[in-house]
Amino acid sequence: MRAELILVGKTTDRHFAAGIDDYTERVKHYMPFEMRVIPELKNTKNLSTGQQKDKEGEAILRTVGEGDTVVLLDEHGKEMRSVEFASWLQKKQAAARKLVFVIGGPYGFSSAVYSRANELISLSKMTFSHQMVRLVFAEQLYRACTIIKGEKYHHE
Repeated sequence: MRAELILVGKTTDRHFAAGIDDYTERVKHYMPFEMRVIPELKNTKNLSTGQQKDKEGEAILRTVGEGDTVVLLDEHGKEMRSVEFASWLQKKQAAARKLVFVIGGPYGFSSAVYSRANELISLSKMTFSHQMVRLVFAEQLYRACTIIKGEKYHHE
């Protein structure tokens, strides 16, 4: 199974970017994994929040393949402990050809993206910046990989 993380906009904080790059490289030791950045919208002053979500949604949907399993990182998604996420990931590895995780823009996802999603996952009930969510997710994906392999990164 291949995995991909789609992001709206570049990671601008260099500290977060360094951590994300580190965990991305670590994940690649366990599975094919890549990040795809969708450029932020330009000239949004005259666009409503809904219009911005729709335009970002169109860009997201253009990157998703027909047979891809799409998982949105969303505040309304299912919360899991790290070991539960690892178990979930292991099941997906056996069933999915390509698993696509998506972190949306600052206003969330359009209704079209929600309609296309196979699942929603929440990292926490707390709110994080979109920059930070990227780092937290990358670390949790790496942690799940190490749990699946029975390595010592994760401690119970």
